[in-house]
Amino acid sequence: MKFDLHCHTKEGSLDSKVPVEEYARRFMELGYDGFMIADHNSYKGCKAWDQVANDPAYEGLTVIRGMEYDTKDAGHILVILPDGVYLPILKTRGMKCSRLILLVHILGGVLGPAHPYGVSTSSMMGFKKMNPRLLKHMDFVEVFNTCELPESNRLASHLALRYRLPGIGGSDSHVTDYIGMAWTEIDHPILCNNDMIHALKFHDTVSAGGRERKMTLKGKYKEHWIGRNAYRIYNRGLGKLLSPRRGFHHLRLKKDHRHFF
Repeated sequence: MKFDLHCHTKEGSLDSKVPVEEYARRFMELGYDGFMIADHNSYKGCKAWDQVANDPAYEGLTVIRGMEYDTKDAGHILVILPDGVYLPILKTRGMKCSRLILLVHILGGVLGPAHPYGVSTSSMMGFKKMNPRLLKHMDFVEVFNTCELPESNRLASHLALRYRLPGIGGSDSHVTDYIGMAWTEIDHPILCNNDMIHALKFHDTVSAGGRERKMTLKGKYKEHWIGRNAYRIYNRGLGKLLSPRRGFHHLRLKKDHRHFF
């Protein structure tokens, strides 16, 4: 079965212009079996899909409800939880990666780094203080990302091989132009989140690939030191303004996991 496992929706990501139903129509036209919603610290796109999932027009399409979570110390992590599980604490960015791993695995989900060799401010291998041992507890690696450079994807593939993890592919699309530029093929029937978790956890045959986009002005800006520092200010400064009690929430999480289940 063929999937794109990294899509941002207009409903769930401020920087996306593609409604979830447009993704569904486009992927069906392209012959994909499904795609994964991976909005930034948000389930709004997933819940928007829940409202239309039973429409006969989308029969046969599998939509995975996922998330791209922004950790404090390891960049962006793709998270897939079991069917029907929406974890409220994940809407609050800035959790340590080790704590995220514990939570996701307690709930029976899987997770892995998105674009691990991408822009240093949002990619796992760009964090100098990142603990490499975290990778031993991951379930997959995004080895192909349409929005990354070929060298970044090549290094991500080597990372997956080194840790013997399945590699997935995603377009990381925020606009319609990138839909269909990446794929993940899985030799296993995938009809829901639970099936995808099983396939990644037990290493069913998974392959990934696609084609990278051309470098954009926005991409160059992200790589520039001004762009990197601007992102840090947003992530550590404005992030606290948007979620002023996130430190309190994370502290409560550390003391009592049950509060968030």
